[in-house]
Amino acid sequence: MKNREFINKIETNPIIAAVKDDEGLEIALTEDVEIIFVLYGDICSIPAIVDKIKKADKVAMVHVDLITGLNNSKDVCLDFIKNNTQADGIITTKSNLIAHAKELELNTVLRYFILDSLALQNIEKQARSPGIKPDIIEFLPGIVLPKMIKRINKVSRVPIIAGGLIADKEDVMNALDAGALAISTTNRDVWEL
Repeated sequence: MKNREFINKIETNPIIAAVKDDEGLEIALTEDVEIIFVLYGDICSIPAIVDKIKKADKVAMVHVDLITGLNNSKDVCLDFIKNNTQADGIITTKSNLIAHAKELELNTVLRYFILDSLALQNIEKQARSPGIKPDIIEFLPGIVLPKMIKRINKVSRVPIIAGGLIADKEDVMNALDAGALAISTTNRDVWEL
């Protein structure tokens, strides 16, 4: 799935299921969500997890930082994902992995934790860096003030996803109305919206 296709898929399916265990995965596979963020697994189980998602004709994005045996900052973890799974792309907090993921034609989500003004400065710095161009930025918690979503959109031309602590339709609508392209959540009730 090419970059533009990936972004189009997110635009038309703004609720993303984030799964952190096998039970969550099985439920997500039956829900009307098209994109699944995999937040668990290990080097032995991730190929099978991704295979289940692909067999359900859904987009599989693997958070490489959270996969035991892959969770390092070396490019080889991306080579493993590309060569041993059918994943559509990766999620990471490590900006140094983005360029290699792009070389491998993996879609990319660069995740930030918005804890203070320093985190916002890091997003601004990344936006000016020619070597770090993720397809999507995801920030957590996703219930940050709409003013912060607008500020992030102003400094970065990369579409954003709001993730974390999204609990209900109001949270979803607030994030989307403020300019987020989509939301990601482990909250199964939100998957059904």
